[in-house]
Amino acid sequence: MVTVSVVSLGVLWAFAASIALGEGLNLRHVKTVQDHYGYPSGALGSALQAERRLSMVYLGGRAEGDRASMESGRLVTDRQADLFRRLAGDAGARGAAPADTRRIADKILAELDGLDGRRRAIDTGAVGRDRAFADYTALLEDVGALQGSLATLDNSEVAKDARNEASLTRAREVLAQEDALLAGALAAGRMTGAEHARFVKLVGTQRALYGYAAAELRSADQAYYRRVVAMPEYGRLRTLEDRFVGSPRYVKGGTANGGVLWKTTADSNLTRLRGLELAVSEGAEKRAEPIADGIITRVVLAGALGLVAVAASLVLAVWVARSVVRELARLRREALDLADVRLPGVIRRLRRGEEVDVAAEAPPLAFGTREIDQVGDAFNAARRTAIQGAVEEATLRRNVSDVFVNLARRSQTLLHRQLKLLDAMERRIETPDDLEDLFRVDHLATRMRRHAEGLIILSGQAPGRGWRSPVAIVDVARAAASEVEDYTRVNVAPMSRAAIVGPAVADVIHLLAELIENATAFSPPHTTVQVQGQAVSHGFTLEVEDRGLSMDEPSLAAANERLATAAEFDLSDSAQLGLFVVGRLARRHGIKVTLRTSPYGGMTAIVLLPEGLVVPDEGGTAPGTPALTTRRAEDALVPVGSVVGGPDRDAERGGSVLRLPPGRHASAPSPWG
Repeated sequence: MVTVSVVSLGVLWAFAASIALGEGLNLRHVKTVQDHYGYPSGALGSALQAERRLSMVYLGGRAEGDRASMESGRLVTDRQADLFRRLAGDAGARGAAPADTRRIADKILAELDGLDGRRRAIDTGAVGRDRAFADYTALLEDVGALQGSLATLDNSEVAKDARNEASLTRAREVLAQEDALLAGALAAGRMTGAEHARFVKLVGTQRALYGYAAAELRSADQAYYRRVVAMPEYGRLRTLEDRFVGSPRYVKGGTANGGVLWKTTADSNLTRLRGLELAVSEGAEKRAEPIADGIITRVVLAGALGLVAVAASLVLAVWVARSVVRELARLRREALDLADVRLPGVIRRLRRGEEVDVAAEAPPLAFGTREIDQVGDAFNAARRTAIQGAVEEATLRRNVSDVFVNLARRSQTLLHRQLKLLDAMERRIETPDDLEDLFRVDHLATRMRRHAEGLIILSGQAPGRGWRSPVAIVDVARAAASEVEDYTRVNVAPMSRAAIVGPAVADVIHLLAELIENATAFSPPHTTVQVQGQAVSHGFTLEVEDRGLSMDEPSLAAANERLATAAEFDLSDSAQLGLFVVGRLARRHGIKVTLRTSPYGGMTAIVLLPEGLVVPDEGGTAPGTPALTTRRAEDALVPVGSVVGGPDRDAERGGSVLRLPPGRHASAPSPWG
């Protein structure tokens, strides 16, 4: 609490000091900003105004002498542009200038980079006087905006000087627009109605702007302005303006001497009015320096005294707060230990099925300071609640899993009884149509049994079916194909007589059935699914290939990641049920399952059986001979039927599959379901 108070005091002191110091520094920066932005932009603006006038004259008369003058004016502009780039890019000047000034300066630099393209358009005649006038005027408006942004300083007197300078600059720019527009018309020997209307508007605007700006000038600057307007050249400017405002015919009847008279008159007045702007800027700099010095002096004195007070308060606060800091550090360590060590460890133990004592995992903490001790009590309650919540969640997950297993076991029992009954009925009935219907019912029951086994597998238990002796891999593949609804579309290629150890047979059949079912579900009905296998250096590989829909790269990578890691089953992702079952079965036996895009456009699932599951082929039985034995009940092994072939009705529908006794067929649910 004491530390917070001292810090707050220090922040308030720093804030107050920065306000006053910032005002003084801003005023001291007036000269820097003027040197790097004000003067260079003014010189650049004058050069652009001259180049605009020369371009208008060239576009009006297309004389070679005017072209040479225009090229000379461009060289002057380029020198001023290079100077502006160098000064405006200075790091110190950018730090002293207002943000708006920096933004406008960057915009001007970008426009200067495109100036060469505008010049080429003028040289080739691609643009006329109106377009050239508009392009140069747009750039000069940004230069004027830059000078106007210098008026955003904190001191009202200095800001007034800056605003006056910006107003004078704007008025002089309007006068320069008059000059350029009329010079181009004189060179062309005619003035269009639109040009005459624009000229009249510019004359009125220029006179109004100078009238407003002169009223705001300081006494010395007003005296300077009165001297300018009292000169004969200024009177002659007004006279010529009135003449051309009266009628555009004076342009048509004008002579070369008339153009020269206008040029000399306009140039002399523009030069004197530019001098007025420089005088205003110089006066602003002189007035800013003593004001800034006084502010900085006051800030230094006040800041030194305030800093002493803050330092004394800080020493006292540190001395008082040492004990509180130690206890808070201890509380922090305990919180980190809970988040990083205790709670993750409890969750891991709960997932392994271990019992957790909440009181032992969250011993109470005691602290010497009363306020910290109260916080510690709240933290103790939070620890107990967090660990208790983890225990209750794990218990709930186990209970839900047990419910799934119980329901699946009951369904399995009923399905086994149903399969035995169907088997007996199939043996008694000889009518082909009735026997076909019974086979279909038997097939549905077999699929239902596999779905029930899927629930048991997801719950972490082992299904009831099992084999004692090894079973040939080709027969395992045929058995898996027979558990799919579209089994007639599945072709199981001949393989070697390598076998799978008995305890893994049921899980491998289930794993392959899920993959084959997914292949049939995502391929057109007229295509086949190929199942083939061969021995490899580290076991035996089976490939399930379809010619249907594939997966995009992100989805394929996510599916392979899930198969490789066998992540926890997410109840919200029921559409991926089959994928979770395959992952669980593969992790249980060390099987590696990989999905990849098939060369035929579909998908290929590669199942690599490790050496520990495979009994090598000893050359006893020829490939393709059906020697599979399976369990109609959990405690007995019975032989399976024969391979479909020849005139058999199933062979006519396509595919080489194993004809199992009734109850050995399963159909495909929704993809990965």
